[in-house]
Amino acid sequence: MSMTRSERCQAWRAAMACMVALAVAMGLGRFAFTPMLPVMLHEGRLDLQEGGLLASLNYLGYFLGALSCAAIRLEAPTMVRGGLVATAALLLGMGLWDDFTFWGLVRAAAGVMSAWTFVFASGWGLRRLAETHAPALQGVIYAGPGLGIAVTGLLGGAIGRWGSEAGWIGFGLVSVLLIAGVWPIFGDGSRVHAAAPAVGGAAGSPESTAARSDARWLVALYGLAGFGYIITATFLPVIARQALPGSPWPDLFWTVFGLAVVPGALIGARAPTLWDNRLLLAAAYGLQALGVLLSVAWPTVAGFLLGSLLLGVPFTAITLFAMRDARRLRGNAAAGLIGYATASYGVGQILGPLFAAPLAQRTGSFTLPLLVAAAALALGAVLFCGVWWRARRLQEVLTA
Repeated sequence: MSMTRSERCQAWRAAMACMVALAVAMGLGRFAFTPMLPVMLHEGRLDLQEGGLLASLNYLGYFLGALSCAAIRLEAPTMVRGGLVATAALLLGMGLWDDFTFWGLVRAAAGVMSAWTFVFASGWGLRRLAETHAPALQGVIYAGPGLGIAVTGLLGGAIGRWGSEAGWIGFGLVSVLLIAGVWPIFGDGSRVHAAAPAVGGAAGSPESTAARSDARWLVALYGLAGFGYIITATFLPVIARQALPGSPWPDLFWTVFGLAVVPGALIGARAPTLWDNRLLLAAAYGLQALGVLLSVAWPTVAGFLLGSLLLGVPFTAITLFAMRDARRLRGNAAAGLIGYATASYGVGQILGPLFAAPLAQRTGSFTLPLLVAAAALALGAVLFCGVWWRARRLQEVLTA
């Protein structure tokens, strides 16, 4: 169906508004901590183990926020706007108060807000794109986290030179400006409740044994993705500074990671539906495993640049492919499976910093945690290939 000029304009407004919302909630609200961590370590406000705990509290908040979304019945625009305002306030709070317990509460709350904003903005945006016949713009929405991460990388090094307080306050003010730009757009179109994007029609026919097995594998292996990327995503500037002391490059690798997410999201959203999601996930896991491994095997500027690219490109694509596979298995009744998979991913994210930070502080190196993370991603890639191969063999037997 061809789009009218009005529909095209409305579709782009919705996609750009959601992109900015995810940039604020995910890129700044969740991941501004990554470029701020080395600054806070240098100032003596934190040690590495405390930094890992704050990171895990944020991921715990995201986990709890994601689980709570199904129970919320407020309208999506209200939740998005509320989540964005709270995110900006929490960023400002990190710079205005100097207390570790307070920081822990703030980072956990920021995780909850990022989950709420992600779910509600995604649901509202996808509904608006369907209404305006522009599903191809889905990739624009999911480029938001990458753009937000790039902003934190570009600004973190600059404003961080004035101290971590100035850095956090600066991120909060940037968020306020971005929120003001998209605030009116979330009044467009019909109202969408939280549960609407996840819940479609009634459940279809009973699942086959193979489909139930595939669903369990998806949940388990999606958790490996959360664990495998999060160590690098939390500590990348710290890792790079250890490997390249005195170099001006470490602050830029995080920006490269964020920018790499953007083409990955756009390409991932256009992957043909005929391509098997399990093989796409295996390829994405393999790329991230190689990206993590490069920071250990080739700890040079070139190695970190290439590693950041390989880690960033599949970052959002993995989420898209996993959601698409959940819909393949459950159709319009995929809400429960998506929820379990998201919870598994969240658990992986929580465990990553808790595992890596104490070990790195004790040994003085992130080498072992990174090798374990790369191995987890590689294992996920191999197992996804195995699940695909088993399904193919089963299909051949049934059709013989």
